[in-house]
Amino acid sequence: MMENNSTNVNERVEKKLSNLGEGQKDEILSSFGHFKSYLSDKVSIGEKMGLDEEQLAKAAEKTANYLAKHEEPRNSEEKLLQELWKVGTQEEQHKLAHLLVKLVGK
Repeated sequence: MMENNSTNVNERVEKKLSNLGEGQKDEILSSFGHFKSYLSDKVSIGEKMGLDEEQLAKAAEKTANYLAKHEEPRNSEEKLLQELWKVGTQEEQHKLAHLLVKLVGK
């Protein structure tokens, strides 16, 4: 059941990210504060849906993969995250995703 739920979450994350308009992306990524607020809202929604920390981290990982492949960083914090993401192993990326969830979950 958890695997099915995790697959469903991944599909929903991918769909949501690909459906964002350029204006929405610009607004979310215009500052690190806006990005953290957006991610915080999504983590809150995930928690209300009953997702555990691991599932939230996997969704954050999917988001980070998408951003690293499709978006240019718009500030120094995003550039640092992108650089860390690019040099990290898959395990390190997963840990970074956990840290991002923890950062916005405060």
